[in-house]
Amino acid sequence: MNRVATVLAVLGALFILYIGVSYLFAPQATAAGFGLPAIPSDNGFLQVKGVRDLASGLIVVALLVTGQRRALGWTMLAMALVPFGDAALVLGHNGSAVMAYFVHGLTAVLVALTGALLLRTAHDRPANTSGALPRHDTASTS
Repeated sequence: MNRVATVLAVLGALFILYIGVSYLFAPQATAAGFGLPAIPSDNGFLQVKGVRDLASGLIVVALLVTGQRRALGWTMLAMALVPFGDAALVLGHNGSAVMAYFVHGLTAVLVALTGALLLRTAHDRPANTSGALPRHDTASTS
């Protein structure tokens, strides 16, 4: 379970970093896949979303690198509100229900599940407070 939680966190971080970069460099093209019926014409507004997404991914990476699994678990649970809110916004603005449920909604569930798995496995090891990268036992099967 420990590795599953870590892999999900890494994949989530990579995904949201990709989305953030996409909003910064190709805001109109990226916004077309968000699910809203109308795309804001102001690239600056869309790039704000890119900065938000980049920061979200970097927070996950920072907590992973420092071995702060419990903090990462709570952070992921809190961050699940972002795609849940995105789904609600898409639905509230007559956007694509498919995008709302199967992109934003599924993302919210996966982020929350990752957070719960991280919290479940975090008690297995003491927190890394040294700031050093965590050491992994190669003989471990978890």
